[in-house]
Amino acid sequence: MGPNTLERVSSRTSHVASLFSKGNTKEKLGTLSCISLIVNKIIGTGIFSNPSIIFKYTNGNVGLFLSLFLVGGIVIFCGLLIYLEYALNLPFKNGGEKNYLLRVFNRPKGLMGCVYSFSIVLLGFSSGNSYSFGKYVLYAVTDHQDGDATNDTMVKIIGVACISFCILLHTRYPNQGTQLFNFLGIFKILILVLIILMGAAVSLKLVDVPPTDNFTNIWSFHNRQTPNSYSVSVALLEVIYSFKGWENVNYVLNEINDPYTVLTIAAPAAVLLTTVLYFLVLVAYLIVIPRDELLSSGVLVAGIFFNKIFGQSVTSRLLPILISFSNLGNVLVVSYAHSVVNQELAYNNYLPFSKFFQNLNHSLLLHWAITVFILVAPPSTEIYEFVVNLYIYPGTWINVLLTLGLIYLKLNRKKEMSVSSSTLGQTNNNKIVTAPFICVIIFLFANIFLALFPFVPPPNAAEMAIPYWAFPVIGSGVFVLGAAFFYARPYVRLWRGTVQDVHDVKYEEEYYPLH
Repeated sequence: MGPNTLERVSSRTSHVASLFSKGNTKEKLGTLSCISLIVNKIIGTGIFSNPSIIFKYTNGNVGLFLSLFLVGGIVIFCGLLIYLEYALNLPFKNGGEKNYLLRVFNRPKGLMGCVYSFSIVLLGFSSGNSYSFGKYVLYAVTDHQDGDATNDTMVKIIGVACISFCILLHTRYPNQGTQLFNFLGIFKILILVLIILMGAAVSLKLVDVPPTDNFTNIWSFHNRQTPNSYSVSVALLEVIYSFKGWENVNYVLNEINDPYTVLTIAAPAAVLLTTVLYFLVLVAYLIVIPRDELLSSGVLVAGIFFNKIFGQSVTSRLLPILISFSNLGNVLVVSYAHSVVNQELAYNNYLPFSKFFQNLNHSLLLHWAITVFILVAPPSTEIYEFVVNLYIYPGTWINVLLTLGLIYLKLNRKKEMSVSSSTLGQTNNNKIVTAPFICVIIFLFANIFLALFPFVPPPNAAEMAIPYWAFPVIGSGVFVLGAAFFYARPYVRLWRGTVQDVHDVKYEEEYYPLH
């Protein structure tokens, strides 16, 4: 690479850095903030409710139940190593998967960026946890969980207030927003530690709660009925989904004080900490809650746990408050990280009205608008939950592409190293993390499973109000929408007279925004 090329790379980097700092007095994120970004996103409502659902899918087999979470943890760490290899071999930039996809799938220029942007912008909303925040705040205030239309409307109003508060905080008081999600990250960890300590106290007979016999024969099934392969597959799907958020820090590398330390130490430590806490919380649930109650429970498993130890009067108020704080932390970090990604996509001209969304405050408003629309528009809770769950699905296909891309880079290392040095400029001079090939294969097959399994008809397919295939079809359709935008955009702009030729629409380093 010649000096002129390096000069252009350096100039472009400085230009992008000035755009980030323009009008934004937010301090760089430290190690604690980066750990909080991961912890707050992973720990939402799931650990308080999903274990009972997964336990039912395994038909009460404790060994299988815990083994699935162990498998989930292994898959997540394989994914973490893959993301680390991408991040440490490329310049530290915001955008996460966008940068990694473009390292491999860069022709035609702009296509992959537009495809990715439509999935992350349209389905990267905070509606789910905003809705949950409203639901649990209402539970705490009213002391009951009866659902009706009036309550659902109130839940949505509180949910809108939640996302509005978070966006206002990030817009007007960004440093205070960071301090709050740091506090909530620590708070969530302390909640899980409390559950673990209570479970240990019951096991040691320090609390007057009779321990269960769930660990007497951990490989036995309830009523000796073995679950079918479909149920076990759904259970594994739920387990892997419950770790969603481990990649959150990769979205904001340009906002971090020391990206190398965060990527190599803080991020793995946060994922390891959360994984270990998850596993120990599950053990605590099994120590306190009898198998029959776990299987027949239609409510929060954490609710049963707290009832056993503290009693109904305390649990009915305390638990909803704890969960609502957990939801708030999730909304805070997701709204921040995804808005930073929206801004990065705008710098590369992947969005309609890209110049407008290069301002972080405008990207925050974009995230707010989509979140509020998804939160308010669905007429029923059933449809709402279906739409909210869509945001998880496109990520599986993205992970498949990233993993295939990494296999290609590993098999063509010499050729790609020369391409990298001639096009990317200086990368990171520190020690590089390399994902073992076995980890790449595990993560690839896990995500192929996650991407294809939703197309398999469940046993009760005929009884479902929403077709089972709607979820993966719509989730995949967002990619098609992004591709359609890429190919139609030049002709629309030519028709409007904003360009002279269809080739005048520029992306990435060829796109220079005017300020």
